[in-house]
Amino acid sequence: MMSKKRDEKVSSYQKERKSVKVSLWHNKWLYLMLLPALVWVIIFSYIPMGGIVIAFKKFNYMKGIFGSPWVGLDNFLFMFKTNAIWKIIGNTIFLNVLFIVTGTAAQLFLALLFCEIRNKTIKKVTQSIAILPHFISWAVIAMFLTGFLNTNGMVNQLITSMGNESISFYSEPKYWRGIFIILKIWQGAGFGTIVYIAAITGFDQGMYEAAKIDGANRFQQIRRITLPLLKSTIILLSIMAIGNIFRGDFGMIYAVIGDNALLYGTTDVIDTYVYRIFRTNSNLGMSAAVSLLQSLVGLVLVFSTNLIVKKVDSESALF
Repeated sequence: MMSKKRDEKVSSYQKERKSVKVSLWHNKWLYLMLLPALVWVIIFSYIPMGGIVIAFKKFNYMKGIFGSPWVGLDNFLFMFKTNAIWKIIGNTIFLNVLFIVTGTAAQLFLALLFCEIRNKTIKKVTQSIAILPHFISWAVIAMFLTGFLNTNGMVNQLITSMGNESISFYSEPKYWRGIFIILKIWQGAGFGTIVYIAAITGFDQGMYEAAKIDGANRFQQIRRITLPLLKSTIILLSIMAIGNIFRGDFGMIYAVIGDNALLYGTTDVIDTYVYRIFRTNSNLGMSAAVSLLQSLVGLVLVFSTNLIVKKVDSESALF
């Protein structure tokens, strides 16, 4: 009996190997096209993971990774020695939550708006205009923003023309969360619509035709058909965004704020704080430790969020 079961397992294993070989041979050109991307991921994403060991060492550029002395968890503790660390962590999480919520809403709105445009020329032009800001660097955006928000900028000229006093934006931290949200939406919402437009385009148009016959207007079709069908896509993208909730948008925040200590109260995030620390002591181990901590927290958040989604709606889960 045992021998028969073992023979069946061996036979099944051999059949699976044969089917894999057949699949590889029949789809060899498709796998060959995948090879460059696979090599790129291995070289730039997996091999560098060996450098994680730096997070547990006092890195010395002369001695290298393996010659540098071990310091255990000391590199992780430095971040918590400042009194402002919880404020910095709070800013990081709060700003990212705002970006996720407002960004998702803006992307959905634009995607639905673009899908309602029937003229193909106008549709292509408006989509191109909306996507264009994604390719403008934050350094360029920061220069234009200075022209808008400085003491003699366009915004203050408009405010003073209405009889009000000018606002010193670069010394008032309370305005910057709203400014960052506007910048983030302007820069990324158009590009983020690509996924939603692709999803909407793939929906069965027969459902919309049936809804029309039943007397549903466009708003009712969006509410009853489009949005429910987009639920899985929204959840999927949100789970992926939550994985980066412990990371600040360093490119945007540092390009716009720089080292303006007056605005740290609402704009200082983990990435900008670590960057300033690294500039003063050049300890690569501390930077690596914070980066590793951010990655671990992000991994835990992704798995936790996915687990919750899986219990509520298993079809919308990431895995």
